[in-house]
Amino acid sequence: MATTENATVTGMVSAPEASSTIRRTGTGLSHANGTNGKPRANISIADLPKPLTQQHNADSFLKYTKKKYRHVAAVHSKPRTSCLSHESDAAPSFLGFRNLMVLVLLISNLRLMLENIRKYGVLICIKCHDYRRQDLMLGAVLYFIIPCHLFVAYVVELAAAQQARASIRGSKKRAGTATPGGSYLATEDERRKFQSAWKIIAWVHGINITLCLLITSVIVYFFIHHPLIGTITEAHAIIVWLKTYSYAFTCRDLRHAYLHPSSKEEDALPEIYSKCPYPENVTLNNLTYFWWAPTLVYQPVYPRTRKIRWVFVGKRVAEVFGLSVFMWVASAQYAAPVLRNSLDKMASLDVPSILERLMKLSTISLVIWLAGFFALFQSFLNILAEIMTFGDRNFYDDWWNSPSVGAYWRTWNKPVYQFMKRHVFSPLVGRGWSSGSASIAVFTFSAILHELMVGIPTHNIIGVAFVGMMAQLPLIAVTAPLEKIKGINGKIIGNCIFWVSFTLIGQPLAALLYFFAWQAKYGSVSKQVMK
Repeated sequence: MATTENATVTGMVSAPEASSTIRRTGTGLSHANGTNGKPRANISIADLPKPLTQQHNADSFLKYTKKKYRHVAAVHSKPRTSCLSHESDAAPSFLGFRNLMVLVLLISNLRLMLENIRKYGVLICIKCHDYRRQDLMLGAVLYFIIPCHLFVAYVVELAAAQQARASIRGSKKRAGTATPGGSYLATEDERRKFQSAWKIIAWVHGINITLCLLITSVIVYFFIHHPLIGTITEAHAIIVWLKTYSYAFTCRDLRHAYLHPSSKEEDALPEIYSKCPYPENVTLNNLTYFWWAPTLVYQPVYPRTRKIRWVFVGKRVAEVFGLSVFMWVASAQYAAPVLRNSLDKMASLDVPSILERLMKLSTISLVIWLAGFFALFQSFLNILAEIMTFGDRNFYDDWWNSPSVGAYWRTWNKPVYQFMKRHVFSPLVGRGWSSGSASIAVFTFSAILHELMVGIPTHNIIGVAFVGMMAQLPLIAVTAPLEKIKGINGKIIGNCIFWVSFTLIGQPLAALLYFFAWQAKYGSVSKQVMK
């Protein structure tokens, strides 16, 4: 038989039983009364200690049962607000609702998966792809040709660096021509030759980067039929084009600083560059590192890590592989039927049905996009960074909390944002442009690249990606004031506007339009799906 203490610990004793047990054990009630033995009249629920553990709860319950006037406890002893009222002192935790929403989301998607399987069957087919051997061969050839433009830029900069060294040596031979800033005066003929050489260097760089994008775009548009192979090839060309652009302009400024040193603080180069000053950075090893580094912005020196963690690399490779398979399955099994069933609705301009298909497509397109984002920015770029011992891995910020559309574009793709800010926005502002005009130029530049990225591989340059990017400008203007409102309400509204424009109006609509344009031009490229 358990003792009285064990019974109270388990909490299985009722109030009368506990009271009688106390009397049987001879325990007095003096501590439930006043210090002089008289009963206290101001008993309340607040007198009980807060429940911390099962043992503590049992002890508190036993203490309460010892009070003499148990039916007069003051339950309502002070003014209090409801838990969800604005007047509440502390906001309640909504962890339970979060768990509920996750469960509802899981159950809803499981139901949709079962419905999809029952309606269409298994649509996964490894051999059901219409890529041609020519597509693979051209894609492989372009993969090796595209980086050659980066090395052409290296040859140009190597010649420019040699010219800069020769200019410095020639100037130092002339005694008494040094300026207070440390540079050297040149004759008119030397100045004219030097400026002509700079113009030639600029023209060669411009022709080189133009050919980098032009050759690839023409071959992809006219000779690579499969859109996935074309997209990978075109994306590779755009990345190398941006890297070459950054390499050329950065070396130009470094060369100018080398030839015209200045003591002004605003003209000083970053301290990190002192480890590899110009023209020592113009080497093949330095360029090769930049070629593979997960950044679009060239620097002579980058922050580096000490060693490569191969276990970390293996985990990221597994993530890329798993997410790639997931995106392929989701696209073939769920996105393809929705797109296929939308064709007749779009052809007949059945607006209600198009909206229904758009909302249906928004879920799966968002899931695929999020998986692609994680695979690229979290997994793949970290693989490159780890292998290259690249230290700065701030590839994105918490864009999902963006209080405005502008905040999203500043945080979701940091490599592109850093390139645009350094090589487009800042130079334009430095030349006297306003911030608004420079932002319009940045988005116009980005819109052209987006149209090339989507329109060239799908062989349909219809301007949807371009218009979609330019449409971000009014959304940024509308949500920017919300970001500055004090309190949380403005930021919540801005975040909701961002998500609506992103998940419903943006990607699903663009996917529908490009898919419709592809089908109108080439017909189906996936397994035939019956309604």
